[in-house]
Amino acid sequence: MTTVPPPREDADGLWPALTEAAANVEKLLAALPEPGARSPAQRAQIAAAHDAARTLRVRFLNTHVDAVYDRLTEHRRVHLRLAELVEAAATAFPGLVPTREQLAAERSLPQAAKEGHEIDQGIFLRAVLRSPLSGPHLLDAMLRPTARALELLPDFVRTGEVRMEAVHLERRDGVARLTMCRDDRLNAEDGRQVDDMETAVDLALLDPAVRVGLLRGGEMSHPRYRGKRVFSAGINLKYLSSGGISLVDFLLRRELGYIHKLVRGVLAADDRPGWWHSPRIDKPWVAAVDGFAIGGGAQLLLVFDHVLASSDAYFSLPAAKEGIIPGAANLRLGRYAGPRLSRQVILGGRRIWAKEPEARLLVDEVVEPDELDAAIERSLAGLDGDAVLANRRMLHLAEESPDGFRAYMAEFALQQALRLYGQDVIDKVGRFGGRPPE
Repeated sequence: MTTVPPPREDADGLWPALTEAAANVEKLLAALPEPGARSPAQRAQIAAAHDAARTLRVRFLNTHVDAVYDRLTEHRRVHLRLAELVEAAATAFPGLVPTREQLAAERSLPQAAKEGHEIDQGIFLRAVLRSPLSGPHLLDAMLRPTARALELLPDFVRTGEVRMEAVHLERRDGVARLTMCRDDRLNAEDGRQVDDMETAVDLALLDPAVRVGLLRGGEMSHPRYRGKRVFSAGINLKYLSSGGISLVDFLLRRELGYIHKLVRGVLAADDRPGWWHSPRIDKPWVAAVDGFAIGGGAQLLLVFDHVLASSDAYFSLPAAKEGIIPGAANLRLGRYAGPRLSRQVILGGRRIWAKEPEARLLVDEVVEPDELDAAIERSLAGLDGDAVLANRRMLHLAEESPDGFRAYMAEFALQQALRLYGQDVIDKVGRFGGRPPE
């Protein structure tokens, strides 16, 4: 790919102005100390330079995003996943998004010491997702099965089992049973868990012997919950504080990858029998909550077809406490709980216990802990049917249109990037970062 923008992009003069502003930022950064050591005057100086460059990025992309995306994807003939897309943009359009080298240099730094280059990725991806031409193409690229899943698929079809670091996948009696097994950290989410979850979801959807999927947490070795099952403690705040949570590879991949596949299914090859009436392979899903579903764990429940919970479980979305946006929960929670309860949970940090009446807005069944296994099997049997599959597709179309989801994720891409580098977030996760989730 050439590094020169298409001729049409030079006509309004935005591209030369943007490259000059981006170069000015880099020159200034080279002369400044690291973020934590800057004086107030130096912080104001670099903030002004970033603001000038980002204003030009937004203006340029508002006009030329489809031309840029077409250049990167050979007029939408190539399907690039998020990480591939931003890397291609860094090569073809220097100054538009951070380079691989810039991101690599920051990867080992704590969040407080980073410059915030991911904000420029958020600007770019917001523009792509907002476009009615480029956005759907990117969503389809993210619904394709991963290369890792395709590599593991033959063995899984043959053996019915795959053990990964974060997820154990087993097929039994037509059910794909996904068990989250980060037993030392209460299934707190990080990049490894996102990768393993997307692989497991792909395998469950692609295996023709699987009819229904189940997600549950495994038994913990964490001292406080040793021997007990736990669903999920949400994002790993220690990793966030230490700089290990990526906008593209974790926060956006999670939403546009395996969680979106739970809703819409995996995009199948167009030579598959029956592709003409169903280009995506989707299946019903059951979730069972032991212990708690915090943050990202609670977000997951909003896309499942049937949710069960132990009577001693609880749910929370501590977005205000952490300072970040709870994925697509702002889009989905109101459908289940209504606007008032949604604000209490997301803005006020309210914890919902399974025995509260309001919990029935979030889960379908609440049973005693010793009855949960039997209730799960009844639920799985009840969702095993072609009519269930057809109706869940229509429900998802009615409840969450692809365009509505795309519009939400476009704004999420930038707003979550900004939150990652907000001083309040850095201060909050710095306090949480030294201890395991509770």
